[in-house]
Amino acid sequence: MNEEFRSGFVGIIGRPNVGKSTLLNSFVKQKIAIISDKPQTTRHRIRCIVNQPKAQIVFVDTPGFHKPKDSLGEHLNRAVRNTFKEVDAIIFVVDASEEIGRGDSYIANELRMIKTPIILALNKTDKINKSKLAVQLETGARLSDFEKIIPISAKKEENIEQLLALIVDLLPPGPKYYPDEMTTDQPEAMVIAEFIREKVLNLTREEVPHSVAVEVEEIKPRKGKDLIDVSAVVYVERDSQKGILIGKRGVMLKEIGRKARLDVENLLGSHINLQLRIKMKKNWRRDEKALRQFGYS
Repeated sequence: MNEEFRSGFVGIIGRPNVGKSTLLNSFVKQKIAIISDKPQTTRHRIRCIVNQPKAQIVFVDTPGFHKPKDSLGEHLNRAVRNTFKEVDAIIFVVDASEEIGRGDSYIANELRMIKTPIILALNKTDKINKSKLAVQLETGARLSDFEKIIPISAKKEENIEQLLALIVDLLPPGPKYYPDEMTTDQPEAMVIAEFIREKVLNLTREEVPHSVAVEVEEIKPRKGKDLIDVSAVVYVERDSQKGILIGKRGVMLKEIGRKARLDVENLLGSHINLQLRIKMKKNWRRDEKALRQFGYS
């Protein structure tokens, strides 16, 4: 008797900066989700597809669950809670290299209210020794009643295949939701906008990273050439932030564009002419209309 094909949606949940996006990229073996050490790096729910001989897994990466300070933060938390109700299984990612504390307990309490099966993934085990890992496994087990607990390193891709096998066992029998060649259902413009925002996150400090939104205005192949013209606007909340992003003689903006272009070329498989502009939209994180414009609600 042939084994039934399995398929379903799997939410990746956890505090900010526990490695959820790195884990997603390691699953699909391609950069789709942006990575930074800044809180609220992930702002959109990102779906990525992993195909196996007897299964199709649709992973949903979510923003880090946190105490919101503005409308954007409230939207991000709503996106996480909505994911709880829409998936067949959940991976709860915890940073094993840090103390498992109140933030993790808060999420565990939220998860207790749902019946969805949950795997606890203790990430960043490459940063700790075996005795520390043993302590973290015990502490993690006390958070809730999990289907499985597994130590992993998303960065080093350790135990990733084992985690995938555990996930497949939790999925129901079902069809393929996406064609085999598809790795994400995110529009190209959204992925490109996130690549640009990632460079801002990694190159700037203090309040600037959190005040930035990116909108891609045009993606247009140039006729007769192996070249795609991409134009995007980087929005900030204050005039002073425009100066920081442009930099002296435009150096900062050029560096953001140079680094982003490399990722966009890998995504589109073509040479890219990337044009960036900076605009101010005052206090956009508290403006529901602006949040809709940037795809956050």
